[in-house]
Amino acid sequence: MSTTSGVSNTDIYSALGLTAPNSDTTKKKDTLDQADFMRLMTEQLQHQDPLKPMDNTQMVAQMAQLSQVQGITDLNTTVKGFQEAMAGDQVLRGAALVGHEVLVPSTQWQLESEGDTTGMVAAPGAGYVNVDVTDANGVKVAQISVEAKAAGEVTFDWDGKDASGNRLDPGKYTLTATHTDTSGTQTKLSTYVEAPVESVTVGSDGLYLNLKGLGTAPLDYVLRVS
Repeated sequence: MSTTSGVSNTDIYSALGLTAPNSDTTKKKDTLDQADFMRLMTEQLQHQDPLKPMDNTQMVAQMAQLSQVQGITDLNTTVKGFQEAMAGDQVLRGAALVGHEVLVPSTQWQLESEGDTTGMVAAPGAGYVNVDVTDANGVKVAQISVEAKAAGEVTFDWDGKDASGNRLDPGKYTLTATHTDTSGTQTKLSTYVEAPVESVTVGSDGLYLNLKGLGTAPLDYVLRVS
């Protein structure tokens, strides 16, 4: 900005009681509201041709437009209030899950220094479900085999030990589940694991649960709470 004797142009305008060009106060509205619509309609009535006045059809059409504009404004206000209420409800729902175990889709689970870990798959039918457990280096450290008596949910547990019965180090381990039916046909399955909820985060697109050892997961990923 150019100056004159150390005084900026903005200061000169202010001293004269004027508003500097391109200032924020000169910005115009980008949209028309209901009051602007009424003013335009009033001006139209005042400046109409007396010999060719606006007919009733035009008047009714413009009044209908005014009602439509008002209806949309009211609807937007209602929807905004509904969204705010839903956001508040989601926060309360998420906060109520803190400290609980939730079942979410995941190919990893967190092994603690003690205790078992629990997972679940949806078997397509009778047979056997084999779950391979690999460490961070991709080395297979354990295999869990569970019978599926019919189609549906099949749960499995891991005591955190390898094939020799040694307790493994705490950390993240990867799961790979395969279903083998009575004819020997194998099918890869999605795995679900249980993890404790440590906290919740409100995002622009919804609520997220911060799960111990697994990171974040959207609230709608939760299949079961225990």
